[in-house]
Amino acid sequence: MPIEQVHFHEVGAVDTIVDIVCAAAGCEALGVDRWMSSPLNVGSGTVKCAHGTLPVPAPATLALIGDAPVYSAGPPLERVTPTGATLLRMMEVTYGSLPAMRVQSRGYGAGGCDTPGEPNLLRLLVGEAEDGAEAEQIAVPEAEPIVVIETVIDDATPQLLAYVSELLLEAGAWDVYRSAVQMKKGRTGVQVTVLSSVGRAPALRELLLRETTTIGLHWRLENKMSLTREFVELDTEWGRVRMKIARWPAGEVANVSPEYEVCRSLARQQGIPLKRVMHDAMRAYAEAELALKKKGR
Repeated sequence: MPIEQVHFHEVGAVDTIVDIVCAAAGCEALGVDRWMSSPLNVGSGTVKCAHGTLPVPAPATLALIGDAPVYSAGPPLERVTPTGATLLRMMEVTYGSLPAMRVQSRGYGAGGCDTPGEPNLLRLLVGEAEDGAEAEQIAVPEAEPIVVIETVIDDATPQLLAYVSELLLEAGAWDVYRSAVQMKKGRTGVQVTVLSSVGRAPALRELLLRETTTIGLHWRLENKMSLTREFVELDTEWGRVRMKIARWPAGEVANVSPEYEVCRSLARQQGIPLKRVMHDAMRAYAEAELALKKKGR
């Protein structure tokens, strides 16, 4: 397309210019050397613009956000605009959980759109990193968003709840667990907690409502941090055992454990205690590590 035919609708509007100029001036005045943000709630629904009705987030917003972690929560609304995404890219923001710091000042910006049930606010914290906080941020894995879905049920059988837990895991839940709780009127109930990615949450919420007797649930967004994992197989006198190894970002081993299902199968086949299989698997791993260290010398 010839450059004469390219049009930038709405980018030249006064409010956009004011937003960018004032944000740049504010960043310069604050004089901070690092910008961090929680994952971005981009919203949902549609938005009307010069090109017509577009899905949220708009194409320009998606392109500007890049690989930043995003999710969608709350009523349909555009929560990250192209201007906001541009400012985030300009500041080279990194994303994760709130770092350890001493807060020196704070500020809030209120939006012009009312959001029922929650304040339409943007919060900014300015502070000094605690001693060693920078090293800690580098030493541990980056946080990622995780959805926690919960419901409490007092009129379902254990068989039904066990069945639903299997369905949730098959549908992509990261984990499912059940806890006994005391409910109103002295009734004993079961709290079902589901952990999942942001993208799988809608399907898992629907599954809970469809397959259980609950008529309501609640959910929230939290941060998740996990070490990288790898698997190796080792020979023991009882057979091959799969070992799960967790590592710190720098590569050091943080934890090693034999896979339970493999050890259980070997224990049944050999007619020996499960604890012996697991103990021998750990010993085989320690011997293999020692051999590698000696070879490296």
